Amino acid sequence: MSFQNPSQAEIGDLLRRSRRIAVVGLSGNPDRPAYRVSQYLIDRGYEIIPVNPKESEILGRKAYPSLGAIGGDIDIVDVFRRSDQTDLIIDETIKVGAKAIWLQEGVVNEAGALRAQVAGLVMVQDRCIKKELAKL
Repeated sequence: MSFQNPSQAEIGDLLRRSRRIAVVGLSGNPDRPAYRVSQYLIDRGYEIIPVNPKESEILGRKAYPSLGAIGGDIDIVDVFRRSDQTDLIIDETIKVGAKAIWLQEGVVNEAGALRAQVAGLVMVQDRCIKKELAKL
């Protein structure tokens, strides 16, 4: 069994129905892609929740050390970490009951993607959420 990203229509539907996005790997550095993508999402009305144990606040929002510390529903967990660092994030995403996990461009974890799908999550990998949102 191999992983397939959702169709363009399914990705569009996910982005339209989602509002609360936890961004793992978001830093306070405006030169980093995660910062620019998060600002773009904020500008389009999404609630961004920074997840970074080394920061207390990013983009004017409280930062959390982990997904489990957030509380409440999470629509999408958007991951800005290297592929080899995603297994624990995928497992934590499943554990907190998020609806979807999104691995940014260049980030791929086939086994983790299948685990997420089996657990009932929408799984997207190797795609930029900003670029996909711009297509809508």
